[in-house]
Amino acid sequence: MTVQKQVGMGALACALVWQLVAGTTVNAAGPTLTLSSQETITSGAIMKNYIWTTTRSNKDVSVNANVVEVDLTNPNVKIDAMAGTKNQFTKNQSVLGMVKDTGAVAGVNGDFFNTQAEGVPEGAQITNGQVMATPAKISGLYSFAITKSNQPIIDIFDFQGRVTAKDGTSFELGGVNKTYYWDDNDVAMIADGLFLYTNAWALTQRAVDGTHVPTEALIQNDVVKEIAVDTNIKMVAPADGYILRGSGLAREFIVNHLKVGDKITTKYDMVPHDASKTYDWKNFKMLIGGSTLLVDEAKPSYFTRNIGDFSGYSPRSRTAIGYSKDMKTAYIITSDRSAGSAGMTLPELQQFMISAGVWRGMVLDGGGSTQMVSRPLGDFDPKLVNKTENGNQRSVVNGVGVYSTAPKGDLKGLILKGQNILFMNESSTYQFKAYDDYYNPISVEGIVPQWSSSTTNGAFKDNVYTATLPGKTQIIAKSGKGSASMDVEVVGRDQITSMKFNSGAFSLTEGGDFKLPISVTTRSGATRELPAASASWELSGVKGTLKDGILHVDSASGSQAAQVIARYDGYSTMVTLPVGQEKVWYDLDKFAVMTTGDKYPAEVVSAVNIVPISGNQSLEISYDFTKGTGTKAAYARFNGMNGAPIEGEPEFITAKVLGDGSFNWVRAEIIDANGKLNYVSFTENMNWTGWRKVTADVSDLKFPIKIKSVYVANPANGQDERASKGKINIDDISFIYKGQLAALPKNTIKLNVYKKQATLNDKSYTLEQAPTIVNDNTLVPLRFVTEALGGNVKWDDKERKVTVVRGDKLIDLWIDNADLLVNGDRVTAEVSPKIMNNVTMVPLRLISEKLGFKVGWEPKNYGITIE
Repeated sequence: MTVQKQVGMGALACALVWQLVAGTTVNAAGPTLTLSSQETITSGAIMKNYIWTTTRSNKDVSVNANVVEVDLTNPNVKIDAMAGTKNQFTKNQSVLGMVKDTGAVAGVNGDFFNTQAEGVPEGAQITNGQVMATPAKISGLYSFAITKSNQPIIDIFDFQGRVTAKDGTSFELGGVNKTYYWDDNDVAMIADGLFLYTNAWALTQRAVDGTHVPTEALIQNDVVKEIAVDTNIKMVAPADGYILRGSGLAREFIVNHLKVGDKITTKYDMVPHDASKTYDWKNFKMLIGGSTLLVDEAKPSYFTRNIGDFSGYSPRSRTAIGYSKDMKTAYIITSDRSAGSAGMTLPELQQFMISAGVWRGMVLDGGGSTQMVSRPLGDFDPKLVNKTENGNQRSVVNGVGVYSTAPKGDLKGLILKGQNILFMNESSTYQFKAYDDYYNPISVEGIVPQWSSSTTNGAFKDNVYTATLPGKTQIIAKSGKGSASMDVEVVGRDQITSMKFNSGAFSLTEGGDFKLPISVTTRSGATRELPAASASWELSGVKGTLKDGILHVDSASGSQAAQVIARYDGYSTMVTLPVGQEKVWYDLDKFAVMTTGDKYPAEVVSAVNIVPISGNQSLEISYDFTKGTGTKAAYARFNGMNGAPIEGEPEFITAKVLGDGSFNWVRAEIIDANGKLNYVSFTENMNWTGWRKVTADVSDLKFPIKIKSVYVANPANGQDERASKGKINIDDISFIYKGQLAALPKNTIKLNVYKKQATLNDKSYTLEQAPTIVNDNTLVPLRFVTEALGGNVKWDDKERKVTVVRGDKLIDLWIDNADLLVNGDRVTAEVSPKIMNNVTMVPLRLISEKLGFKVGWEPKNYGITIE
């Protein structure tokens, strides 16, 4: 979430400070904060992972959030600001890159910045006591600092500075290492401004806005060494000097009052905006800029900037920083907007920060810039902790790093890493790590630990454990004085409560590949995907192959559905997939649909063309969103503005898209039967290049439908994070029509308890075993009832197990065992299935509910009707 001119802020919310321990949940009139895990990063720094749940638009949402807590009283840890690559501006880098560059053990992204400029922060920065940048002359921008005595400060700092020539003439200094920007009155500060640049600015050009021509002076040891009029000095500032850049009135000052060989005086200061406060910024250990204040005295602050300027009221990824009431703890915070995490508005972020313990806090940059990096305990390499908003690690201008200053310590502990849930015959590699007294990693090179397990349900070969029998065990590694262990559960049938396909709803098409992942949940509540190799697979209904959990459909001719059954250790689950039909609607190699270009708003530049790529014709949409405001779009319209009619009731629309990695959206406009225009997204994050097949769901629309356009969109929110120019290609737009499962026979069975006479559609039958009542449960003959109503029954004599398949339902049941498996769920019946007179008898109520029968009861004659 970056800026092109300036950022802003507004107010809301209230919350309580809650003390949490791992695994606990605290409620406060709606929002809920759960500490899901925590881990020591280094001495004095802890990573805490939270789940924040709240209600938004009458719906419950959850957000993943991470907090690095730093003990400011611990001499073995420090916080500092990082910048770009090798601590230089204009060389943007991901947070992970900055953390690695600077040797940090954790870090987050820092200040807001203009994505169209050279790559410097909007606010001030001090790194290791050295001034890297000074505050912008924009009101309401807060900074976070650490003093020489390790006291945290969050406040507004103003910049004051002047350059005095040898002749006594002076000129106001606008700032240090600033790019072009606009003040609160939308005045370009570079127009008449004089700015100073140090060697922290890595480019040989400074504040290039394409409008204001620079005049520059090179200063070394306070002496003017060179003056370049109406051009730039072709070098980076030296370590013992700086470069002054001026335009307009500042140009006249340089030209008229500075001469090569003159000694000049440059002085500047960063002073608290509140004149009643006194800070000595020259003794600050670090400082990082941000935007609005969020929390003050553990209460939501009023917003000191207009937060609408950076999507403050929309749920986005967020980054923030703050400290505790006793000033002993700093909180470095991120929250995610990504798959499974709903993001936060700034009012929600205020609530979260207070809940996590923040007394005073401010916002840092967010959106696509939000990144948190941390070094796992025992690891040497830091890793990205959060899931970024756009799926990539964005290059940013600066960040906040956490550093260990501890000496090398002795071995304190060991850590085992590896799967704690295993399936039989599955092998898992376990890793061995070590850390010292200060929780910093120790090399284990050359250490060969002894591996063992506490039970005999598996065996080790080196550090690879292969599970053979179900049950719980403990994996143990020993080496010298160090040892570590972890609990491992080997899952067998008796430990499973649910085994489900979680591939979602879709229709099969010939030639398609369909991933069929299976999720297993144990009695202990753990969930893991079942390795495809651990299951045995059955396929019926279509011709195809199942390999590595992927179904490839060779032929579905004449089929209405496919049934896939997966079994693990006798535990079964089934998915029934209708066979759909894919109809290509737009293929420029075979036929054409009238296609024209359009754009919004008028300032957008776009074009639609038919171009050949690798011998195939495709639709190309080029766009230039540089000009105009608000949401912008480039369209390919079909059949003018009226749209092209689509036959039938398709379930999905698909297309092949040659992406340009722009992060723009690709959508379609669909007109439904009511004339309503629907916006259907193929992607809201085009983060790929090359061809990719994309799909959108249209099943909820009112049919018949017409397709009006496909288009590239750059919505107003987060616009600065997407490319403003580019082109995409689209080919083979198709519609997929849902297949229908075969209808079950509409038969009717009539039975009477304790009587062997039965009728099927008025045809009489004599049963080998009459329905009976056991413990107030009516038992009926399973095979007769199931087969009469369109199902199949299979008997496994070895396990005394019956498998029933009817339509899209599968049931496994064992004689004299109350536990049944119904479409992968374990269910306990009131009465176990039994064999009476060589006939399998099952509880009527359970079977009717699980197989979809309709049951009628006539109490006078104990009559049963099943249909």
